[in-house]
Amino acid sequence: MPASTTTAPVALTAKALLLDMDGTIVNSDAVVERCWRDWALSHGLDPQEAMKVVHGRQGYATMAVLLPDRPMEVNHAENAVMLARETADTDGVIPVAGAPEFMAAIDGLPHALVTSADAALATARMTAAALPMPDVRVTAESVQASKPDPEGFLMGAAALGVDPADCIVFEDSAAGITAGRAAGMRVIGVGPRAAAHAPTAHVPDLTSLQVTTAPNGAITITVKPAE
Repeated sequence: MPASTTTAPVALTAKALLLDMDGTIVNSDAVVERCWRDWALSHGLDPQEAMKVVHGRQGYATMAVLLPDRPMEVNHAENAVMLARETADTDGVIPVAGAPEFMAAIDGLPHALVTSADAALATARMTAAALPMPDVRVTAESVQASKPDPEGFLMGAAALGVDPADCIVFEDSAAGITAGRAAGMRVIGVGPRAAAHAPTAHVPDLTSLQVTTAPNGAITITVKPAE
């Protein structure tokens, strides 16, 4: 199903919300591009081509796509080095537009962070962006398979005690949108990367969303029309 063009308000109702981090609520593109451009160049790869597959995946999975003949244990070892570098580098990490207000609006509602970052990196970036860390979170250590596998989103739904069909995913990347859809969830795509990957609805940033709740606990996310 193609993404909504938001020429009229779109309202999606759910029992729980599952949030990706990088590119969705935290803008960490500056760090990601610095680190991964250096990695690509050090391996004789085109940085522009590398950036096409970096977003949304765990680092070892990105490396496996870019260097398909390399042993996976080498990817895991290099990913540990990459995670340490990314965790230490928070220069330019800021909230996505509307993220502080959105996080305030869902405070107290069932929601979880589902990120390809590990716990240390997630904490560093959420702190740098001055965003509250959700109580429920699924990080790289929690799963066996990286996005685009749906495992992380299914774990998030289970942790919240909500059927996958009653969840809305917020994602920015092809891998993340694919994972959310594979989990049987509706997906609101956030930002320019998301538009081409058939989310249920698409917004340029989080300022285009309105959150309301019903007495029975149902959460309605209204995608405001583009002006």
